[in-house]
Amino acid sequence: MGTVLDSHFLALTAIVTVGYQLVFFIITALLRIDKVTDFAGSTNFIIIAILTLALKGTWHFRQIVLTVLVVIWGLRLALFLLMRILQWGEDRRFDEMRENFAKLAVFWIFQAVWVWTVSLPLTIVNASDHDPSLRPQDVIGWIMWLIGTIAEATSDQQKLAFKNNPANRGKWCNVGLWKYSRHPNYFGEIFLWWGIFVASTPVLHGAEWAVISGPVFLTLLLLFVSGIPLLEESADKKYSGVEEYRIYKLTTSPLIPLPPAIYGSIPGWIKSVFLFEFPLYNKGISRGGILS
Repeated sequence: MGTVLDSHFLALTAIVTVGYQLVFFIITALLRIDKVTDFAGSTNFIIIAILTLALKGTWHFRQIVLTVLVVIWGLRLALFLLMRILQWGEDRRFDEMRENFAKLAVFWIFQAVWVWTVSLPLTIVNASDHDPSLRPQDVIGWIMWLIGTIAEATSDQQKLAFKNNPANRGKWCNVGLWKYSRHPNYFGEIFLWWGIFVASTPVLHGAEWAVISGPVFLTLLLLFVSGIPLLEESADKKYSGVEEYRIYKLTTSPLIPLPPAIYGSIPGWIKSVFLFEFPLYNKGISRGGILS
C-alpha cells in the first residue's frame, strides 16, 4: 500500500502510540487503578508491528519474521503481566502516582516514548522497500531474540512461582536463573531487542541507522532509570542487614548471568567497567568481594 503520513511510518506510529496510551491513561486516572498499565505497553508493540506490516503490504520474509517475533514477545509479556497484576492486586511502583495526576501523566508519556522508540528497528524494516537476501546478521539476530526471550520468560515464571510459595515469604528470589543474575528478566529483554536490531541491519541505509536508539534507549532505561536501580534500592531497604543477602549481592551479577563463584572473584573495577555493577546498585555494600 502507499505511504501513510511519511515513508517510514514514523508519524503514523507516533500518533497511534500516543492515542493508545492516552486511552489507557484516562482509564487509569479516572479509576485510579494500575492493572492495565503494563498490558497497555506490551500490546502497543503488537499493534505497531502488525499495523506497519499490513499497511506496507510487501510481505517480505524478513518483515514477516521480525513482526512475528515481536508479536510473540508482546503477547507473552502482556498476558504474563496482566495475570500477575490480577493475582497480586496492585503494583507498588504506582503507590505515589495514583493520587498524583502530574506524576501519573509523566509516567504514561514516558511509556509512549518507550514503545515508539524501542519499536523503531521493526518499524523501519516494515516500511522499507529494500529486501536483500538473508545475511548472517538475520540469523544472529533471531538467535539473540530466542535466547533473550527464553531468559525473560523463564526468569519471570521462576520468580512468580517463588513469590507464590508461602515458605518464601520475606525472602529474595535466588533460584533458577536468579542464582546467576540479580535481574535475568532484564537481561533477556535487553538481549532480545538488541537481537531485533541486529536482524534489521541488512535493510538499514544512511540515517535509518538511527534506529539503534531503540535498544540503546531500552538499555539505558533499565540500567539507570526505571529498572534495576529501583529494584536494587527496594531490595536493599528490606534485606541489607541480612548477611546472606549481602553475600548474594557480592557474588551475583546484576545483569549478565554468570556463575557466582566466578563473579565473586572478579575485581571490583572489572565488574564496574564491563559487567554493569554500578555504585548506585550497591549503596552500603562493598563491590570488591569483601563485606563492608
